[in-house]
Amino acid sequence: MNVGADAAFTWPLRVYYEDTDAGTVVYYANYLKYFERCRTEWLRTLGVNQSELTRVHGLQFVVTEVQIRYLRPALLDDQLTIEARVVRLGRCSLVFEQRVHRGAELLAQARIEVACIGSQRRPTRLPASLSARIRIGAARFQGRSR
Repeated sequence: MNVGADAAFTWPLRVYYEDTDAGTVVYYANYLKYFERCRTEWLRTLGVNQSELTRVHGLQFVVTEVQIRYLRPALLDDQLTIEARVVRLGRCSLVFEQRVHRGAELLAQARIEVACIGSQRRPTRLPASLSARIRIGAARFQGRSR
């Protein structure tokens, strides 16, 4: 399933000292943490708790591919908005486009593929109920962000 390009979820975040290098610039790898937190919070808004998903259904999400473009540095004390948009929903995977904004300024953008795996650590089809929630969630955030 391809999802509309304007369907986005946003999550606010402040940059703390621990996020930065010696020059008060956000360390590049921390963007991966920001993206992960945003996707996790998006799932929570859909009523999906990842601990429960693992415990009850034996399913987990794992990142299988990441492409990031860094455009401008985020700095200590910046208030950021992290954005997640589902652009493809497959049988066993999702592809997200994610962005980091400081106000209207785009700082970083990423394309992240996430696979659903089962207890044998192999790709596993998303349960129909979860796929439905994801479709609904993508539609719910239509027109949000930026």
